[in-house]
Amino acid sequence: MEGARLRLTAAQRTVPDLLVSAAEAFGDRVAWSDGTRAHTFADLPQVAASGAMSLSQRGIVAGDRIMVIAENRLETLELLVAASWIGAVLVPVNPATPPSQLEYFLDYIAPTCVFYERDHVEPQHEPPAQWEELPTRTGTGTDSENTCWWDGESRAPKGDVRPQTPLAILLTSGTTGISKGVACPQAQFLAWGESVAAMLDISARDTAYTCLPLFHTNALNAAFQCLVSGARLHIGPRFSSSRFWDRIAQSEATVTYLLGAMVGMLLNTPTHEQERSHRLTRILAPGTPVAALHTFEERFGATLVEGHGMTETNAVIGTPLGTRRVGYMGQVLPGYQACVVDEFDVPVPDGVPGELLLRSNIPYAFATGYWQLPDVTIEANRNQWFHTGDRVVCEGGWFRFLDRIKDVIRRRGENISAWEVERVLDDYPQVARSAVVPVPSELGEDEVMAFVIPAAGAQVDPEQLRDHCATTLPAFARPRFIEFVDDLPLTDNGKVRKLELRERGVSVRTWDANDERRAASRS
Repeated sequence: MEGARLRLTAAQRTVPDLLVSAAEAFGDRVAWSDGTRAHTFADLPQVAASGAMSLSQRGIVAGDRIMVIAENRLETLELLVAASWIGAVLVPVNPATPPSQLEYFLDYIAPTCVFYERDHVEPQHEPPAQWEELPTRTGTGTDSENTCWWDGESRAPKGDVRPQTPLAILLTSGTTGISKGVACPQAQFLAWGESVAAMLDISARDTAYTCLPLFHTNALNAAFQCLVSGARLHIGPRFSSSRFWDRIAQSEATVTYLLGAMVGMLLNTPTHEQERSHRLTRILAPGTPVAALHTFEERFGATLVEGHGMTETNAVIGTPLGTRRVGYMGQVLPGYQACVVDEFDVPVPDGVPGELLLRSNIPYAFATGYWQLPDVTIEANRNQWFHTGDRVVCEGGWFRFLDRIKDVIRRRGENISAWEVERVLDDYPQVARSAVVPVPSELGEDEVMAFVIPAAGAQVDPEQLRDHCATTLPAFARPRFIEFVDDLPLTDNGKVRKLELRERGVSVRTWDANDERRAASRS
């Protein structure tokens, strides 16, 4: 079945059924590994059933939440399949979560059990949650003296799980406010696997490598791309631009996953002998700047693939291999619908910007809502479409991203795309990265403010930077305010926390194009 992919239908669209089908189809091939341990496809139903028994012995039943706080490791996926077997719900949490936010997550999620790495978090012993330390990892495997739930001979029977049964609550990045828990049903994970495996043409001949965090949807769904296709997933440690190509070569990966910011970081690394000594052919890298696309492919010898998906939805828009249109997210993938609307949810003509709305023809391919937030769920899904908050334009069936709706700046009666301004700023040789936000104007509308990280060792003159913007941007879109910073507040998956920047606003360090004092440039 090297070129075939599993196709489960109707009531079979659950993770336990997928595990059994994959075991029968792909047998003793390695399914998942993390460099120290591995499971074959044949192993996975037993891993799930024995893990489910251990969870049950801890008093965990269908619907209970299980939290895991850890770096990338195989145990997270083992917990996921064990939870799927009995209808429990996994909640993976960033191990870098600060204590105050973790306290909020514990109160919001109310887990029955918390599995954690001691290096990253101190356990809280207050009931009702049980806290259990994950095994200590060594260079050759897990510490056999520190046993955990996956050890044991007992097997739990499959529970009454269905396609709509919740499997995970994934916590959003919180770029525009407090994090929300996205409730993802079992069938959503199957749909992710099917959609992206088809788009990237993943088969049993492939090895997929991910260094993206397993507490977010991108890396979790890589596991399901491999389950439906018979490919091998190698789970790597946190992204490192200096070690990335060594790890790709060691894993023998043919497919991997990057975020747009990572593409730029790799381009900024010195030439490395391993950067062409690899088997990698495809990289799913949504949001790659157009200017970096061809340079990256020519240097590293792998094709970058664009797409659009959200934790709440699925891989809905993409560019299957051989269909790319540079500068566009792609076209609607089979099984989904998309439209572009105005502020009243009325569809706009082709070529007119608006909000991207999404819908699925595949049952339970989207999240069922936000955990314990019914009003937010209803608002996001009003008029039977999921409202993405992305401002796009559709041109002949191809969708082009403009910015987030909340990043649109209204100045002098014109709508300004923060993303387009950032693209111009980032093209300036002395700029490493920028973020553009609206700030209040004396006239009661928005002004454009840019936070700019200078390139290493560069001296940036704000007037010259603004003059550079004048070569591309209309006068109303040029930043009035520029502030040079050492870094930008980021989420754990590399997105800028623009809410924090908007709240920071103009300070005594900010250069103002309307100020005759003209603050000095800063390196």
